[in-house]
Amino acid sequence: MSVQPDEPLQHRLDLQRRQRLGMVEAIWGEHKSAEQIAAICITLLAADELVLATRVDSAKADAVLGLLHCDGGSGPVRYHQAARCLVSAAMPPLRPSAGSVAVLAGGTSDLAVASEAALALACHGIGAELVLDVGVAGLHRLLNQLEQLGGASVLIACAGMEGALPTVLAGLLPQPVIAVPVSVGYGVSQGGVAALHGMLASCAPGLCVVNIDNGYGAAMAALRILGIRDAGDPGRR
Repeated sequence: MSVQPDEPLQHRLDLQRRQRLGMVEAIWGEHKSAEQIAAICITLLAADELVLATRVDSAKADAVLGLLHCDGGSGPVRYHQAARCLVSAAMPPLRPSAGSVAVLAGGTSDLAVASEAALALACHGIGAELVLDVGVAGLHRLLNQLEQLGGASVLIACAGMEGALPTVLAGLLPQPVIAVPVSVGYGVSQGGVAALHGMLASCAPGLCVVNIDNGYGAAMAALRILGIRDAGDPGRR
C-alpha cells in the first residue's frame, strides 16, 4: 500500500473479535503515535466496543486524552498509569461465576506487567487479585499466600531475574499456571531472556509460558482456560 504523507491511514479493526473469540481487540500503543491511537479509539467507541491500548507511556497518554477531550479525568477513556494502558471508562461488571485469576509478581519491578494482565482481565469481566512481592528470594512470602491462592481458578506469575517464581508455584498448586518473564535483572538477565529460558526449561509439569513482558497475552490465555465464549456476557461458557 502506497501512503502519501498527508493521506490518512485506514485502520481495519477486528470488530468481530468479541463475537468470534470472546475477546475485545487490543491496541498495541508503544509504536503508534498519539494521533493514531486516538483515531483507533474513536472508531472503537463509535462501534460500541471497549478500548484497551497497551504499552502507552504517560506523555503519550496525555496527548491521546487531549485529542479525545478526555483530559481532567472525564470522558470515555482513562489512563491507568500502573498498567501503562488506556482503557474505556465504562468497564463491564465483574462476574464471579466466570472464575477468578490471581496475578503474582516477584517484586514491585514486575508491577507494570502484572497490572497490564489484571486490567486486561477486568476488561472482560474477570476479577483478578494482584499478589505482590512473593519472589523466591524470600520463599516464606509465597508460602504464606498458598491458602489464599488456592481459591483462584488460574494463576499468572510474573517474574524477572532468573524467573523461578512460576516453577515454584506450579510445583505447589494444582491450578493452571501461566508464566510471564519480565525484562528486569542485571547483565545476563538480557532483558528477560534468562527468565524466559528458565520458564521454558522448567521441570514443573504443565507450566505455560508467554513472551517477555506480555501481561496482555497471559490474560488472554487465562480467558481461554476459563472457557469464556462471549465478552459481552463474561459468565457464559
